[in-house]
Amino acid sequence: MNRREFVTTPVAAAAMSSSALAQDAVKYDTLLKGGHVIDLANRVNQPMDVAILNGKIARVDRNIPASAGKTVVNVSGYYVTPGLIDLHICCYYTRLDLTPSVIADHHCLPSGVTTCCDGGTAGADSFEDFKKIIDRSKMRILSFLNIAAPGAQSGGAEQDPAQFKVQLAADTAKKYSNLIVGFKTGHYGGKFSETRLPWASMDAVVEAGRLTGLPVLADFTPQPAQGKFPARSYREFLLEKMRPGDIVTHCLADRYAFLTEDGKLNPDVAKARARGIKFDLGHAAGSFNLRRVVPAVQQGFIPDSISADLFADTPYTVGINLANVMSKFLCLGVPLEEVIRRTTVNPAQMIHRPELGTLSVGSAADIAVFEILKGKFAYLGSFGGKIVGNQKLQCTLTMFGGKILYDHPYGLSVPLWQDIPKDSRYWVDTTRQKS
Repeated sequence: MNRREFVTTPVAAAAMSSSALAQDAVKYDTLLKGGHVIDLANRVNQPMDVAILNGKIARVDRNIPASAGKTVVNVSGYYVTPGLIDLHICCYYTRLDLTPSVIADHHCLPSGVTTCCDGGTAGADSFEDFKKIIDRSKMRILSFLNIAAPGAQSGGAEQDPAQFKVQLAADTAKKYSNLIVGFKTGHYGGKFSETRLPWASMDAVVEAGRLTGLPVLADFTPQPAQGKFPARSYREFLLEKMRPGDIVTHCLADRYAFLTEDGKLNPDVAKARARGIKFDLGHAAGSFNLRRVVPAVQQGFIPDSISADLFADTPYTVGINLANVMSKFLCLGVPLEEVIRRTTVNPAQMIHRPELGTLSVGSAADIAVFEILKGKFAYLGSFGGKIVGNQKLQCTLTMFGGKILYDHPYGLSVPLWQDIPKDSRYWVDTTRQKS
């Protein structure tokens, strides 16, 4: 397997027992051995073994004896990271009147994603129905609750201020504080009036955030002045409406003036970041126009979180999955360490879940194993065009809560059929009926 070489950052001191021998005697459920661990929450970027016991990270160390693991998976030549967090996805797939969604398990696990955040597909009125999907998912689904109570309806609830039920949203978030990590506003625009004010959606969603102490995920479209209503500007959105910790999603979309007319980074973006405003990619189908993304990245603007915003159309257009989107940034010259940062520790902090996106001892054993393929790979931009690079990030194994839920294309955890122990159920002939 091909791996990029890294300058190793300092390793955080690991919690160790007084006797290394006592540790070695422990029989871990699973031992990932020989991989290159990138755990930026703990400043680890070097070869390490990872041991799992009872669904938790039990030990991250050099040269853990293979005899200490009940199951040993050889991941030499691969990168081992915390399970990725996709900050923005649409996965309320049972409601056809809402944003057309994907099944999270099917699209996330093969790209190393163990936690995703639904970006406002469900609102307060529909959340308990959406929770049925959350409860039966094999991975972790969290929610940015839409400020429009019905959710992101094709019929236009996000356009109707009468549906922006702030107190109901806040109460729902408090009731399901383990699942709801913030609030979403999006797609609000058109013709304004006294009953449909220009900032109605933003003002409502920020108030819900204030009542709960949760961040806002905002999808915003600047608009020119309309009669007595002044323009809704990108500057006012960034520097006045958004609060520290709030998140601009689709941040590289054409509708945002993140570049000036002469192609330079908008200084308002730097000012917003200094205020604590966060920027999320939210790739989707239309938020990665290469003629604007490439100069932004070349000038050092990398989103704080890299998310795919998968919905029903994107797997067939330009956002295949999060690993594909991450590969685009590698192709643009962003170091792997920074790409992993923006899909693990950064989004964990942005949703106030620091226990995620890390391989800290005692944390849930959510783990992704990757390789970097070398060759010639093309990556598509929104609305046409492509970039060509020489590397591709490919997930080869995903664990959630210590369970291996994806292991392809190499079957790293799977023995050759003839090596399966003879006392295993594998060798029981179930095709014969007992007489």
